[in-house]
Amino acid sequence: MRIGITCYPTYGGSGVVATELGKELATRGHDVHFISYALPIRLTTNDHVFFHEVEVLAYPLFEYPPYDLVLATKMAEVMARYELDILHVHYAIPHSISAYLAKMMLKDRTIPFVTTLHGTDITLVGNDRSYLPITRFGIEQSDSVTAVSEYLRRRTIDEFQIERPISVIPNFVDCNVYDRATDKSARKRFAGPDEGILIHISNFRPVKRVEDVIEIFSRVRKQRPARLLMVGDGPERPKAEWLANTHGISEDVLFLGKQNDMASLLSIADILLLPSELESFGLVALEAMACEVPVVATAVGGVPEVVRHGLDGYLCPVGDVQSMADACLRILDNPALRAELGETARTRARQEFCASKIVLRYEALYRQTILGSHSR
Repeated sequence: MRIGITCYPTYGGSGVVATELGKELATRGHDVHFISYALPIRLTTNDHVFFHEVEVLAYPLFEYPPYDLVLATKMAEVMARYELDILHVHYAIPHSISAYLAKMMLKDRTIPFVTTLHGTDITLVGNDRSYLPITRFGIEQSDSVTAVSEYLRRRTIDEFQIERPISVIPNFVDCNVYDRATDKSARKRFAGPDEGILIHISNFRPVKRVEDVIEIFSRVRKQRPARLLMVGDGPERPKAEWLANTHGISEDVLFLGKQNDMASLLSIADILLLPSELESFGLVALEAMACEVPVVATAVGGVPEVVRHGLDGYLCPVGDVQSMADACLRILDNPALRAELGETARTRARQEFCASKIVLRYEALYRQTILGSHSR
């Protein structure tokens, strides 16, 4: 198949999933054309992977450049020139609207499009209801719609009164890339032999509750030697750095900024901290599990569909930093428990969420969608 993919090319989970999906499809012989304003961070082009840049030019008449219209034009151009069979957009706003416009621009053939909902595109409506009609329209006009979790599927139906079917195809992980480090010396870069390693990876937005990450680690640190790796960047990073100083633990909290090689960092960690206020899936939790890292997270959104309490880690209420600190200490103080949780987590990741299995479901969806569009 000749497949077009549009996503946000940044460090967010949706961009990562879209990029990894394209790479997996390419290894299976499909031609994959990425259409976005920048090259996705994890993407490299080859004989089966192509990138088409959407150039947004400033014009005095527009206070804000109309990216959605320029994107639609580029989509239509690529769809026609490379004779795409299907277009897959990640995020309803504005990508599904641009895909709909592109589809309407092509008169000689019908190219269907799939919309995958990742979370923020849906929860955004809870903060600004003015987006509801256009988001609903984009979902309804899509030829197929998927959501990354059952939680998100239900919320979308309830929020938008959607009557069309929405398939749940979860996020995935490359189990060959994400694995436990075999080189024990890799930990020496960050911690001593008697220190545990906790890790938090996010875009440091308020929903990630980085203040809870620092508070949890502070309570853990009072009980035993440990280091905290803070990976990523965003608006809440200055607050996290200030809190680390305030708690007197700044020397044990390492702010590493944005990193491309998450697997090497996760593979040496003992615990992943994910105390978010909301997660539609929790991709970083899955990546940690594949690396045999127990997850201490909040029982919100789609996280319980990924992390099983007491088996792959521990789930706690939002804001309950003491329970999360206790869970971390329970793991760090018992190496056998940490190993058991980690091994169970990796087994689950391999059995339920490996890329090789999930990509097959997307391929089947594409074929079904293409067949359906031709029969109309």
